[in-house]
Order: sequence, then C-alpha cells, then structure tokens
Amino acid sequence: MINPGKKLQREAKRQVGKIKKLIKPKTKKAGLAPGTLVYTGEKSEQPIKISVIDYLGENFEEKEVKSVEETFSLQKTDSKSWINIDGIHHIETIEKIGDRFDIHPLVLEDILHTTQRPKLEDYEKHIFIVLRMFIYNEELHEIKNEQVSLILGKHYLLTFQEDIGDVFDSVRERLRKGGPKIRNGGVDYLAYALMDAIVDSYFHILEKVGEDIEEIEDRLVVNPEKDDLKKVHRLRRDLILLRKSVWPLREVLSQMQRNEAGLINKSTEIYLRDVYDHTIQVIDTIESYRDMVVGMLDVYLSSLSNKMNEVMKVLTIIATVFIPLTFFAGVYGMNFENFPELHWKWMYPWGFWIFTLIAIGLMLWLFKRKKWM
Repeated sequence: MINPGKKLQREAKRQVGKIKKLIKPKTKKAGLAPGTLVYTGEKSEQPIKISVIDYLGENFEEKEVKSVEETFSLQKTDSKSWINIDGIHHIETIEKIGDRFDIHPLVLEDILHTTQRPKLEDYEKHIFIVLRMFIYNEELHEIKNEQVSLILGKHYLLTFQEDIGDVFDSVRERLRKGGPKIRNGGVDYLAYALMDAIVDSYFHILEKVGEDIEEIEDRLVVNPEKDDLKKVHRLRRDLILLRKSVWPLREVLSQMQRNEAGLINKSTEIYLRDVYDHTIQVIDTIESYRDMVVGMLDVYLSSLSNKMNEVMKVLTIIATVFIPLTFFAGVYGMNFENFPELHWKWMYPWGFWIFTLIAIGLMLWLFKRKKWM
C-alpha cells in the first residue's frame, strides 16, 4: 500500500518542478559566449516536424517537409510564407533557418532558451516575438506550458515550438478556406492572428480554472478534505504562471503598435489594439481568481476549525454527561460495610438509576438552555 505521506511529497515535488520549468536559471549556458546555441528545455526524443504554408490571394500551398532545405524551394518571391517548426531541440535545423533568413545569433539563442518571458525585439530586417502558450489537460485538470517564438519578416513568418500541437488550428483553417482578410493581408496580419489565437486560448484556460475554483469552493464550505488543499495550491500555482506569462504581453503589443521598421501595417494596428484589450481582460480575470484562491485558503482553514469545534463540542458534552455518573459509581463503588442504602431493596433500580437519569436530563436541559448544543 502506498504511504499517503510519501504520495503527497511526490505530488509536491512534481508541482514545484513545474514552477521551476518556467523560472529555472540558465545553468546549461553558464560560462558560454553570447549567441552559443544550447537547448535548455527538457530532453525530447520526438522527431522534428516542419510545415510550410505559402499563400497569396487565390494561390495557396500547404506542405509538410522532412528537411529545412525543402522549405526554401517552396518559397516564392511574390508570395507570403508561414514556416512552423515543432521540435527546437534539433539545433542543426535552427542554425540552417538562421543562416537562410539572416537571423541574429542572439535571437536563435533565445529560441532555444525555452523559459523566456514574453518580449519583443526589433531588428533591422525582422521582429522577434516570444509568447507563452498554455494548453489545458481535461483529464488531469492541468495546464501545459510552452514557449512560442515568432520571427516576422517582410514576406515571411517563422514560428518555433517545443512540442507538436498548438492552438493555431483555427488560423490554419482560415487560410485553407481562403479567408480574404488573412489571405490578402500581410504576414503582420498573420502574426496578429496567431497572437490573437494564443490570447483567446487564455480565456478557455481561465474558464476551466473558474469551474475548478467554483467546484472546490462549494466543497470547502460543506466538507473540506486534504485533497482540496492540494487542489487549491495547484490552482494558485497555475494562476501565478498565467500572470507571469500575460503581464509582459501588454508591453509586447504596445511595442508592435509603435513599430517604426515598417513591418507592421497601419491597418493591422487596429487589430493589435483589440488583442491588447483582450489581454487586459485576461489580466483582470487572473487577478480576480487569485484573490478568490487566497480566500479559499482562509475558507479551508475556517471550515477545518469549525469542523474541529463541532467534534470537540460533542466530545465535551459526552465527557460532561459522564462526570456525575463517574461520581455516583465512585461513591457506591467504595468497599464499606455500613452503607444504609445497601440494605434497601430498591436502591439499585430506583435510587441509583433514577438519580443518574435525572442528572443527565438536567445537564442536557442546561446545555440546551445555554445554546451549547
């Protein structure tokens, strides 16, 4: 049988490990020169996946390639390209992409450092954007956290992710169906669409978190359990990670609207302002949920205290009721020969038990009168 204490310790270590994944220091890069490409994420054996979408107006081509060299042949000079790489642990591929698009080594370094906070860096030929993507696991009620890196050029958009699977399916579907706005817009509009998809996914995450908060809160008031405290701490951790990922996103969107390199069109700035408003809504919701979770800890402790008080009250009443009974039993348990009551025939059934029941009744009446029960 598994020891419950050890089980809780393992769970606590696992939760702490998840927090460290986002805030861990660059131990693998200590002492190395700036621009040295070192993958700092968790080891992964899954193969790299590269997909290319090339489009312009009615022309559309989508293909999954096996090598990065194939992506270069698919690009057309008069079209726009979205190249997505799943599996940044393959450093050689990242180097080839960097050589092809003349990407600064520090940008490639940040792509491989998977615990970056959201940020925007404006270079002469491209804009580098880092975002945090969250995916909710329905079965485990857990949030998966991943870094998404975007490089926005004049006619191309590069996206880098650790694992296969993202929240961009709706954007891909719009491209496939030939949505006029996204097909005819520039790659800056595509970048906006991807950022909007990530921010919209935050609403979905917060909706699930809100459901968990409501469920646990109702249970804490009625019948709190040890597992509820663990769930409250999990929610608190998830909200900390969400807050850490969303707060810097405001500055990223503001910088994009102030971009002076000509990579962001005026028509796209309106949509970026809309994403900014959504980001503020997400931040407000996170702050509200954080206050609720902090309050849930107080509710949990108060419920436990009330539960303990109820138990102690019952035990106190039982102990108090038995005090006179102990007295009677002590008196008539003494080994003396000259007890007048001992020679009375009805002393035990009428004398002893009548006095006992009367004493119990008086005490219960007194407790009721004092509203102690």
